[in-house]
Amino acid sequence: MSAKILCPTDGSDHSMVGVAKAVELAKLTGGALRFCVVNIAHGGVKGPTISHWTADEVKGILDLAVDTAKAAGVGDAEGVELIAREPGPAIVAYADQEGFGQIVMGTGDKHGIKRLVLGSVAASVAGSAHCSVMVARAAG
Repeated sequence: MSAKILCPTDGSDHSMVGVAKAVELAKLTGGALRFCVVNIAHGGVKGPTISHWTADEVKGILDLAVDTAKAAGVGDAEGVELIAREPGPAIVAYADQEGFGQIVMGTGDKHGIKRLVLGSVAASVAGSAHCSVMVARAAG
């Protein structure tokens, strides 16, 4: 059985751990893999809305993830930009809207007691997603 897999990424080292796990899962299940970047929208109340990343930066982040998947032999991989003020709810809403069966994401590099706590975006997604959520963290 192949499920659609969603992997949020921001191009950071810890999100690339999630990318690697999502690629691994897609290879094992034959599932379609979609990467998303949540481009945070700032302002907009009395002025223009300004996105956190430029279009070129978003493209670079998504290309890195898609190229990683294709290099590993996952042919059905693509990327999409989501524009929102809060990343967690945007990821969950998109996953629900598009019928994803699995979300795979990385979480921040933490040490000591902080390592027991998920990052705020990962915690938000894991706590409110309608589907399974895998949170990947680098070994060490």
